[in-house]
Amino acid sequence: MAETKKNTPYVSVSFDLGCTVEGARTEGKADFYPDRIEISTVGSVRTVETKNIKAYKCGLGVGCAMLEAECHEGPDILICRGSMEKNDTFANAVKVLNRCLEAGVFENSEDIEEGVLCPKCHRPFPRGSKSCPHCAPKGQYIKRLWDIAKPYRKFIYLSVLLYFVIAGINLLLPYFNRVLVDDYIRAEGLPKVGQYVLAVAMILIVNFASRLLGMLRTYTQLKASNKLIVRLRAIIFDKIQHLSLARVSKRTSGELMNRVTEDTGHIQQFITNDFGSLIEQVLMLLGVGTVLFIYDWRLALLIIAPMPLVILSHRLMWSFLRARYGRQWHMGAVANTILHDIFSGIRVVKAFGTEKAERARYDKSIKEECEVRASNETYFAVINPVTSFLMGVGEFFLLYFVGNAILGGEMTFGEMQQFSSYVSLIYGPLRWIAMMPRRITMTMTSVVKVFDVIDEECDVEDRADAKAIEPAGEIEIRNMSFGYENGHTVLHNINLNIKPGEMIGIVGRSGVGKSTLINLIMRMYDPDSGSISIGGVDIRDITQEALRRQMGVVLQETMLFSGTLYDNIAYSKPGATPDEVITAAKLAGVHKFAVKLADGYNTVIGEKGYTLSGGERQRVAIARALLHNPRFLILDEATSALDTETEKDIQDALQQLISGRTTIAIAHRLSTLRNATRLVVLDHGEVAEVGTHDELMRKKGIYFELVMAQRQMSKMG
Repeated sequence: MAETKKNTPYVSVSFDLGCTVEGARTEGKADFYPDRIEISTVGSVRTVETKNIKAYKCGLGVGCAMLEAECHEGPDILICRGSMEKNDTFANAVKVLNRCLEAGVFENSEDIEEGVLCPKCHRPFPRGSKSCPHCAPKGQYIKRLWDIAKPYRKFIYLSVLLYFVIAGINLLLPYFNRVLVDDYIRAEGLPKVGQYVLAVAMILIVNFASRLLGMLRTYTQLKASNKLIVRLRAIIFDKIQHLSLARVSKRTSGELMNRVTEDTGHIQQFITNDFGSLIEQVLMLLGVGTVLFIYDWRLALLIIAPMPLVILSHRLMWSFLRARYGRQWHMGAVANTILHDIFSGIRVVKAFGTEKAERARYDKSIKEECEVRASNETYFAVINPVTSFLMGVGEFFLLYFVGNAILGGEMTFGEMQQFSSYVSLIYGPLRWIAMMPRRITMTMTSVVKVFDVIDEECDVEDRADAKAIEPAGEIEIRNMSFGYENGHTVLHNINLNIKPGEMIGIVGRSGVGKSTLINLIMRMYDPDSGSISIGGVDIRDITQEALRRQMGVVLQETMLFSGTLYDNIAYSKPGATPDEVITAAKLAGVHKFAVKLADGYNTVIGEKGYTLSGGERQRVAIARALLHNPRFLILDEATSALDTETEKDIQDALQQLISGRTTIAIAHRLSTLRNATRLVVLDHGEVAEVGTHDELMRKKGIYFELVMAQRQMSKMG
């Protein structure tokens, strides 16, 4: 055991519901030392010795999270309880505690609370996120969005320049209107026709130029926004592709779809319409405001006087608005997830006749979203008339001023026309800017969600010096342990050596970590401790692409894509020849039913291959793996959906391919693993038995019990 200070805890965990089931709610802290645990609450300290502790675990009680210790002898010990916000904290603590307990090294500098609560506002991070929507650096996000738009800035600069030009042209219109009224329409005597036509022509030319430049400006904006959003969507999609299974599974499919489509759509809408309009309205406000101040600064002040009050009111409600639109976004994601689940599982829905129930479930979700949206819209429906009225107060001063000026002979009708036009031009920007907080809030909610995914930490990432080598040789697993983020250790201290060309069968009861083990070998996750190497090279030193290029996989859940039968087989080897595809199909038994289909290999099998039977889908998945021609073959319940006769055909085909290829197989029917070189029996996350079928049967251990149980079930069937 490593030396450590007896009075310095190597892990500390805070809790907020006390340390007993019956006790009243109280806050406290659990300090973990090598020889003891000190659990402190207000006015008391409880000490638990660690010599009898086998492992730590966390679980869920009734409305609470619990941190417990599993003992070698006697019942488990409840260390502390916390609200559901503490669940991730307890899970982090369990992973660190078990790692220290296994290694016998009780030194730790990790902050257990880090990554669970926002360091600024101390709110828990949203599910699957490490970014606080309340404290997100929105200014930095805008700067990064601008950096992403770097290749398209020339279009943005051109559109901004056009806004300046158009604003300047629009300021000329009231002047020409004044000239037309005073010098020609209300002039004493008949004006010269040529001059009158010229004045009308100037108004026509200015209007035409404004419209033409507006079309060019819209084109440049669309060009920039479309290219930016395509790039942004590609960045988000690539990031999701690179995230580990653990990271992706934290978010629902609806949330991920929202980020790729709806959130980027909101950003595109803002860039295409709102951003340009903001520039236009600000320029117009500055230009017209300057003219009005030059004409009469006192009247100009009266007109714009309510604006600071409107801006202040919106600023005070900014956080309130952000929270409301965050909830609206979340409810939309929930509705999308439900819709995705219903459509992807439509066969199950119809099979159980639950269409009405699913419709009710979806109706409930969209009703809740509708209520949130309606609440937000109601809020603005109340606020906007008030702010619009405040900004329109200046119009009453204008009417009084203009009326007196005309009656007193101080202003001509043309000047009144010009001045009124300028005032109407300034009220447009004022009203538009008053609506801006709503648009900005919606857009910033989407920006935060987008960068939340982009900034997601990749926990399974290629090392800087990883090599794109083709791994070959024996697979060696040394002292490997792994647990998911819920704190539960799935595999514990696994040691296994798989020689080239061996067929290894992984068996054990449900939930012992069989699929987790092969996922680790494929590096879908990284182990918490220990290592996995191929040919003496740690798989973390090999690029993921190179590693998986040498692995053929048939997973327990068969995933086929919407497309033709041929395309689904050829998916594993782009550029494969028709002969190669058909050869793999014959070996997997696909050819027998493919030739009977109306369009043969060109038959569209539908989303997830719903037009095929379970056994046919499984054979397509096997053909896809065989076409890949891998050095390592991984079969996770590869024949689970096949009948006995078909399974025998597949096993015969696989037997030819296993020669010279390292194979790792998980099978529900233990009889299918009779030809395995060795069988590895997992129990409670550990390697319990290793040997051939005959050796393990003679041993009469766990494997023997599993085989006997299956034989008994077969007799009963």
